[in-house]
Parts: sequence; C-alpha cells; structure tokens
Amino acid sequence: MPDLVEVLGEPLGRVRRLIDEHYLIGSRRSGVFAVPSVFIVDGHPLSSLRGTVIALQDAGFTDDEVVDWLLADEETLGRAPIAALLAGHKSEVRRIARTLA
Repeated sequence: MPDLVEVLGEPLGRVRRLIDEHYLIGSRRSGVFAVPSVFIVDGHPLSSLRGTVIALQDAGFTDDEVVDWLLADEETLGRAPIAALLAGHKSEVRRIARTLA
C-alpha cells in the first residue's frame, strides 16, 4: 500500500476507499497486496476500470480472477482487455465481460 499512496499522491484512507469502491483492484498472491501499474494512468486509476471490475465481479469472478482476465489475451478482443480499455474500448470489453457469467 505505501507504493500506491506514493504513486497516487493520496492518503492511505483514500487509497483504501478507491480499492473498496472498485476504482482499483489488486491481488495478494505473493503475500503483499499489489495493483498492476497498468491500472494507473497519469497518477489516477484508469477511469474505465471500475465498471469493468464490477461487471466481472457480478459474473462471479474473484479479485485474482479479475486481475488475471484483464491482463491475459482475450481471443474475442485480439488483445488483453486492459489494452482495449487503455485504447478507449470500454463498451466492447464490458460486453464481453457480461457474457462470462
């Protein structure tokens, strides 16, 4: 979390709220909670991330599964969903996410 506080320039309480409210998502696989750096753009959470995370969680994905899906190549997109989100294609990504339930 200290790294997130520094990168985002926000107090720890605000960073925790961003995570609790799904503006950011991370994984605790290595024992330490980590948010992939690609989820942060210009010191702020990627704006299209929240709705996508919520759609995937509504489909039954765990946080680890959400992170994995966002970072892995998605055949129907022809690239990783996070790359499509960064390119501004949130509707397409969310449409696919909703079909995964």
